[in-house]
Formats: sequence, structure tokens, C-alpha cells
Amino acid sequence: MIVAEGARNISFVGHTDQGGRGDGVQVMVNRGHAYIGTRVSRGIMVTDVRDPRKPKPVNFMPIHPNSWSMHLQTANDLMLGIEELDLKALLSQKDYYSGSNQVGSSRYGKRGVDFSAGMRVYDISDAANPRAIGFMEVEGLGLHRIWWTGGRYAYASALLDGFMDHILITIDMADPTKPREVGRWWIPGMNTAAGETPHWKGRWALHHAIVEDDIAYASWRDGGLTILDVKDATKPELIVHRNWSPPFGGGTHNALPLHDRNLLVVLDEATMNIDQEQMKRTWIFDIREKSNPVSIATMPTPSDQDYVALGGQFGPHNLHENRPGSFRSSTTIFTTWQSAGVRVFDITDQYRPEEIGYFVPPQPAKWMEPMRGRAKMRHTADIFVAQDGLMYVTDYDAGLYILQWNGA
Repeated sequence: MIVAEGARNISFVGHTDQGGRGDGVQVMVNRGHAYIGTRVSRGIMVTDVRDPRKPKPVNFMPIHPNSWSMHLQTANDLMLGIEELDLKALLSQKDYYSGSNQVGSSRYGKRGVDFSAGMRVYDISDAANPRAIGFMEVEGLGLHRIWWTGGRYAYASALLDGFMDHILITIDMADPTKPREVGRWWIPGMNTAAGETPHWKGRWALHHAIVEDDIAYASWRDGGLTILDVKDATKPELIVHRNWSPPFGGGTHNALPLHDRNLLVVLDEATMNIDQEQMKRTWIFDIREKSNPVSIATMPTPSDQDYVALGGQFGPHNLHENRPGSFRSSTTIFTTWQSAGVRVFDITDQYRPEEIGYFVPPQPAKWMEPMRGRAKMRHTADIFVAQDGLMYVTDYDAGLYILQWNGA
């Protein structure tokens, strides 16, 4: 039985250390099974969660031992998994997040031999036994994250040769055994092979985009937010670019559209220990006019403990992204807050968000990820909320938690 350090409106249901592979990042749930991307384990975990009180790891799909597979998407009995050179194994925490210095894949060896780079497609119609059916290699270091809900096109962040960091690519999924890149978009200054020169400091790199109604809301780490028209997925067009770093600390990670309310929730990720960077924020934007998004509020900072004194990475990390088939709400926002666990906010009044729930797991019993400058502190990573309010939550070190949302 897991005893939380603190909880409100969320109860514990089940936990697994993933059979010793506790380094979970992104999680998707389909047909009673959780699919979990990992970093140091170098593959994708499959966990049977049909009895959420007793989650049971049932399979593991390894990838190249020098690449990571942190992020994935599931839809239509298919799973898309990223494969990318694990730069965090080669760089310090500070170097990884502070600058765009990954140009040129050849400096790291031969792609396909020394590391894998691209997107793998799995058939998951047999939920416990995914079967690889396709692979799209990219000329570079690989993909970081994908958005795909089962339509014709997937949208991915890709670190390609000739570019200073991750850009947006669109992928045609008409034949899932042969996915192919069909479009690109980047912030001018990123295409070094074409002679472009960046005019910024920090790391401008696409984390990922969320697409709703043919509009892509893309988060660019220290480069802020772009809103793109993707009616023609092969030719994304810029609607607007906004950046608030500096003076704020950057790390823009998710941008979740709530089109029924003309709102956008934008989360800036904490990337360093709290004594090494300013507090990161989760913003609410008014997007009634897509070409002029206006920040109108920020989510409150957790205060049930003195997390600054505890140390570690204290700040937002991820949002539940309201995927089709999951828990979908335009007023209840689920987030992970790294050292502060899971947080739930009510934005019924978008100008005055309120915290209405939280769950703070105990410290991990085993440390999976090399610290490399990260303090020894829990790191709640990702969250997927099912329609029945079951919450599937990963930790960099402690595996998978299954929790129950008890709020309204």
C-alpha cells in the first residue's frame, strides 16, 4: 500500500515498479493496457491495468541501447513510438536544457548502427503483445514527441540534420506500415544548413504540438508558443508567435486548447533544481482572436508543503491533454508538478484558477535515472486520465501509479 505524503480529492488505487523498469515517462491507456515510454530502460513497457488495484507488467519492446523511447501515442489499435539518440546520457542536465548544440547526427556515430532515429509503428490489436509493423527513419538524431489521435496526419518534433534543434514535421499515416514525412515548419533562424542564423539565447526547440480543428498549438521551450494553420498539413502556416522568455524562464512544454471556451492552457516546464532557476508557470491565454493570444491568469503554486526547501525540480511538467476517448474537460485541468506530484485545477473562472486536488507520492524506493545534476527527489512525470476518473501517473524512478479522481 502506497502512503501519500499528502492528498486531496485523489485516492490511491494501485502501483507497479514495472518489474524493475520504473523510469516511466509518457503513458497512454488502450484496451485495458497502459503503454509507457521509458528513458534509461530503452524501450516501451506494456502493463495490464484491467484490475487497476493490481497492475501487472506483461511485455517490454526494447529499442536501440543508445536511444530513448520516452514518448508515444495510441489510437485505432496502433501505437507510434519515438526513437532518438539519448542526449541526456551524453550531456549534463544544464547543457541539455540551456542551449541548442546538437547540430549534425554524424558527430554521434552512424545512424542505424550506433543509435536509432525515427518513429516506429506497432499493431496493438493484441493489447499485451504489440507487433512492430513499420518504421520511419529520419536523417538526424530522431523524434522527441508526437501528437496523433488516429487521423491521416501525425505531428512530431524532429531533430534533423541541418537544423539547430527540433522542428515540426507532419507525417502521413495513410499506410501505417510506411509512414512518411510530408511537411515541415520551423522558426526562422533554425535552418543552419540554409545559412539561417538564430537571433536568440537559450534553447529554441519544439517540444511538441497539440492539434485541434486544424490549428497546431506548438511549444518551443525557450522559444515560447506558435499557433499554426495546418488545414494543409503539408504546408503549415504561421498565425502568430508569442514568447515571454525573457523575462520569464522559458521551457514551454504543452499548449492545450479548450476551443469551446476560446482558452489555451500553456505550461512551462521546470528543467533544473528550484535553486537553479526561477519558478515556472502554467498560463491561461484568451484565444478568441487566434492571431492575438492574451495571457489572463496563471495557475496557483502548490503550497501544502515547502517544496522550495525540499529541493529538486519543483514546478510544472505535463498536462493531461484531453485526448479523444479520455477524460475531457474545459474546466478541470490535470497536471504533474514533479516534486509536488499530481495537481488538479478548476478554471471555471478563467481569471481566478483554483487548486482543487493533489496527490504527492512518497520518495522512490529505487533511483532509475542518473542524477546528472538533478537532486534526489521524486519526479512525477506524466498523467493520463480515463473517462471514469482513473489517473495513470508515471515517475522518472518509481514506476506507474494508478489513482482515482474524487472531485466533481
